[in-house]
Amino acid sequence: MNFEFSNKIKRLPPYIFFEIEKILEEKRRAGADVISLSIGDPDLPTPQFILNTLKEESAKPENHGYSNSRGEPEFREAVASWMKERFGVTVNPETEVTALIGSKEGIAHLTRAFLNPGDKVIVPDPGYPAYLNGGVILNEAVPIFMPLTLEKSFLPEIDFVASSKAKMMFLNYPNNPTGAVIDKRFLKEIVEVAIDNNIVICYDNAYSEITYGGYEAPSILEVDGGIDVAVELHSFSKTFSMAGDRVGFAVGNKSLIEGIVKVKSQVDSGLPKYIQNTAIRALKSYMNGEPPKEVKANIATYWDRVKFLAEKLKEIGLECEIPKGTYYVWARCGENSMQTARKLLDAGVAVTPGIGFGEHGEGFLRFSATRPIKDIKEACKRLEKMRTNFHGS
Repeated sequence: MNFEFSNKIKRLPPYIFFEIEKILEEKRRAGADVISLSIGDPDLPTPQFILNTLKEESAKPENHGYSNSRGEPEFREAVASWMKERFGVTVNPETEVTALIGSKEGIAHLTRAFLNPGDKVIVPDPGYPAYLNGGVILNEAVPIFMPLTLEKSFLPEIDFVASSKAKMMFLNYPNNPTGAVIDKRFLKEIVEVAIDNNIVICYDNAYSEITYGGYEAPSILEVDGGIDVAVELHSFSKTFSMAGDRVGFAVGNKSLIEGIVKVKSQVDSGLPKYIQNTAIRALKSYMNGEPPKEVKANIATYWDRVKFLAEKLKEIGLECEIPKGTYYVWARCGENSMQTARKLLDAGVAVTPGIGFGEHGEGFLRFSATRPIKDIKEACKRLEKMRTNFHGS
């Protein structure tokens, strides 16, 4: 029998990363040699001390029972300590912290808890597709697309936010896909307009630790009033190369956190205790707000990659900047991004077309530096051979 999808599911656009993976699989099955610079899946090793802790904790029988949906008290206390040490932010581990199965879960649960059909939500464009798909469409809310343009350094327009009549907005800096960063002064303006207009801010800070050149990503909770309107999401996927372990957390306004927990408690039984205990060890590896040497080494590797990649892409003829955060290079291709991505794929290089991140992503390509430098160099050689195919020539 065939069953019809709900109207909400029918409204979902194709998930760009799933589509890319499907095309890649078909190409490889046909024997094609393709270097993928498309998906942001960390390839650098998980620090050995984390793997050792995971092995120890998973061997304990008491860690295989049900866990608290909000997260075990020890995990929440470790999060609160990390926020204090890293950002100078004080949060109550009892009411202003919850564990997450990755930050993507936080997006889904926060929106489910507070949005009604027809509510307006500011969605950055270009932006991470989960904001629109899992956050807005599946809640039958109305997206208000906020253009992030090169001319404005991919930062939001304060006047746009003020006039939006939105109930919620998504923000993400360091930004996926553009690599743009933000400072506390700008965050203060956003918080002030959110307070004035009663707008919930979902601040996705998943790339806070992947930064370069002396730039340090702030927390929105550092800003006066931030705790009144915002929830901030963090992930262990990028910082500690723990993408497959599915662990993150949300911190912020206690009523917003309570909403996440109310939904979460109806959907799952919480993170495995051995994962939480491993995550505690990871958080405690920070000393005086500084990451451990293993994380610093990984960040240095990402820096070498994005610097090399951005410089080579500029030589080839793609306009881009070396990012101050994330491991992405956002490059202007000057034509239909899907067509350009297909040309690159034919040359043996997979990238993500900008249109997959929204209308204002058109004309750009996202390159992910989550491959060894030798693969990135080989990919650039392949692109060099087809440089005349860029910009529609």
